[in-house]
Amino acid sequence: MTSRVIIEADGGSRGNPGPASYGALVRDADTGEVVAQRGETIGVATNNVAEYSGLIAGLELYREHTPGARLEVRMDSKLVIEQMAGRWKIKHPDMLPLAATAKQLAPAGVTWTWVPRDRNKAADALANAALDDQRDGGSGLVSQAGGTAAASAPKSSTATGWAATLGSPTTLVLLRHGVTAATERKVFSGSGGDDPVLTEAGRQQADRAAAWVAANGGADAVIASPLRRTQETAAAVGRELGLDVATHAGLAETSFGDWDGYTFAEIQERWPEEMSAWLASTDVAPPGGESFGVVDRRVRATRDELLETYPGQTVVAVSHVTPIKLLVRDAIGAPLSAIYKMELSPASITTIAWWPDGNASLRSFNIVP
Repeated sequence: MTSRVIIEADGGSRGNPGPASYGALVRDADTGEVVAQRGETIGVATNNVAEYSGLIAGLELYREHTPGARLEVRMDSKLVIEQMAGRWKIKHPDMLPLAATAKQLAPAGVTWTWVPRDRNKAADALANAALDDQRDGGSGLVSQAGGTAAASAPKSSTATGWAATLGSPTTLVLLRHGVTAATERKVFSGSGGDDPVLTEAGRQQADRAAAWVAANGGADAVIASPLRRTQETAAAVGRELGLDVATHAGLAETSFGDWDGYTFAEIQERWPEEMSAWLASTDVAPPGGESFGVVDRRVRATRDELLETYPGQTVVAVSHVTPIKLLVRDAIGAPLSAIYKMELSPASITTIAWWPDGNASLRSFNIVP
């Protein structure tokens, strides 16, 4: 008889809300063998509803196949884990009945463990297999007693590159850094200036953003521009998620050259002709700086690299106003000049999902936790 088992569960929505599914399996903790597993579509739902549905399915499999065994539940949803462990309150009305059902099914003494997404791939594969099955005209149900997780997972789940995640987008959670003294003074602050640090208010904003990311599904990786304000903001997210922060120069802000450290009004007074030309064309650079056209090419190359490196995963990319706006305009197919019509608040979150076929979906814009 199996004495110690692990539930691995996950759920997701293609659209949030959108077509949703869950995946759940029970694994023998000593041998690693999968005792039972299930993936199933649940109609249109949010990510959090799908995640709770996965937990409930896993607990049902546990009661059916391994009742009495010591149980550990592992999920990459920090929200579900923290709520079930009693450390976070359950406030959303849609979550209350699901959490109550899960608590009724869970045996005493459960260990609730949050894991990074890359350690929950088997459950994620089951969820995606169910959605893909329904898309292809099937029932949207994938289940099996015994065997291995790979038995019902898509064959591509162990491959690399975009081809490994047919049907699964790579999601970039774009987080602007918190406020600095330059932000508060409303001066141009690019990649070649004084490189200011966060103020106390900026650090608090970073902490709130980190908590928001954790409560909304977490992430598989955290990457930041090399500037200090983004590194500090990313560090808060990394601490919250238990992830190291990587650095990518392609996420850096535009270099504003001679204009760095001056307000818009001061630049208009000192460089009136240069300012007029800059506002009239995205191919014009500030004296000694970069044009938005150059930055756009740099940012798109960075995006392609991230999509190739993290296929089907969620990545928090901590950056600046211009790179985030450029990624948004690219996702929605807007002209480069559209960046002049967007406003991004400090420590705001913008989420874009890129699908393997190259299409993108703007899921949120300028959310301020």
